[in-house]
Amino acid sequence: MDKPKSSQNRSRKQSSDQAEDLIKVLSQKVVGQPTATRVIVPYIQMFQAGLAPEGRPVGVFLLLGPTGTGKTKTVEALAEVLHGSEKNVLKVDCGEFQMEHEVAKLIGAPPGYLGHRETQPMLTQQKLNSVTSEKCSLSLVLFDEIEKAAPSMTRLLLGVLDKATLRLGDNSTVNFEKSLVFLTSNLGAREMLREINPDFGFQSVRTAERTDLTSKLQAIALVAVRKRFSPEFVNRIDCIITYQPLTAESLSAILDKQIVDLQAHVNTRLGNRSFTLEVPFEARQFLLQKGTSSEYGARELNRTIHRHLTQPLATLVATNQVSPGASVRVDVAEDGQSLSIRSLDQAGGVAPTNPTVLLVDDNRDLLHFLERLMADAGWTLLTAESATEAKRLMQEHKPNAALLDYMLPDGNGVELGVEFLQAVPQMLVIVMTGTILPPEEEALCEEHNFPVLRKPFLASDVMNQIRSRLTPVAGEVRA
Repeated sequence: MDKPKSSQNRSRKQSSDQAEDLIKVLSQKVVGQPTATRVIVPYIQMFQAGLAPEGRPVGVFLLLGPTGTGKTKTVEALAEVLHGSEKNVLKVDCGEFQMEHEVAKLIGAPPGYLGHRETQPMLTQQKLNSVTSEKCSLSLVLFDEIEKAAPSMTRLLLGVLDKATLRLGDNSTVNFEKSLVFLTSNLGAREMLREINPDFGFQSVRTAERTDLTSKLQAIALVAVRKRFSPEFVNRIDCIITYQPLTAESLSAILDKQIVDLQAHVNTRLGNRSFTLEVPFEARQFLLQKGTSSEYGARELNRTIHRHLTQPLATLVATNQVSPGASVRVDVAEDGQSLSIRSLDQAGGVAPTNPTVLLVDDNRDLLHFLERLMADAGWTLLTAESATEAKRLMQEHKPNAALLDYMLPDGNGVELGVEFLQAVPQMLVIVMTGTILPPEEEALCEEHNFPVLRKPFLASDVMNQIRSRLTPVAGEVRA
């Protein structure tokens, strides 16, 4: 019995919606290359529908274009969408197979050759299956920079691209029927750059139309491919996709995404010690200027963010200069050649130059000594000999830091510190003790990032602990 038309229409609409969703997700991960995603997605749908051709890979794609435009990123993004991790890719770096004898590492040496048992093939059925997941049984295979490989590599791949079969040195076979095979290449990249940025002539004084530029880059790419590869190899490729140079809008979107990813990384790795990253427009423009170019696209952007943002942030965190829950603001330095990174408190102000410190201990001599020492440094010291008195001072003065003795007449310093931190999350709490803390108290100190000073200690130890975390000199890093 035929299905009602309404049911058929609903089925078609669901299929169309799924395709659009996949295209939308991939477009968010691979910015500025809509053509690539729209060409690849139908092959994935064909596999999911069970209509992929038998006896050959699901799809074979040659990705061309200038460096830094997202060719490798496309495959990693597909892996993340299909399998949940961008690492679910069987990647072969063809730069490692420039010599003819090195290609044997892909399939292993046949029996009888010296070193047969020591040579494990790189392309095995087990490794192919290992990059699939419970979500999807489609494996992604990437031959990166295929033009660098020795000619025997492309001859070896003829069987894979045509019959989905690779015969290993031990005479076993690898089946690629449930695989998408990607080949990336920079063939024609120099000619494309000259077309994008002509050095002289009439063309150099006018900007080419986007559609006109696209067709010219495709033509350049096809000529380069036909010069480098044999006709039988090219004929086994389903689609040759030419990646376009990234526009200023695309580069800006890539930077925004990487900053969001950095914030997510901070939240995941630091947990309750995480902070909020503020990168205004001027700082983003600085990163784009330093990390992007027409020649390298977005390739340098990762390294620029790492050098000017991630490393200085790591310095602030490693030296305890960022309070939990604080805001870290990134501005362009006065010289315009670097970034200035400052840790702000939750109210949005810079950490105080002369902090107020609450010291809770029943040792009066220690209280008087530290009171004189901190007064000389311009700091304000509040003293209490019990937890009850400390709570009152805490409510009245909201100090920037608290030094709490573990053994108090009416409680212990670790639990008091946890209570203070709940009231003021950005507060610095240091625990002092003359004994070994019980395991549960040690765990609390570690969980809440409480430094522990073992008595006896030098006065400079206390001052350095507070100064390194609270003073603005330590809270600003240039990169």
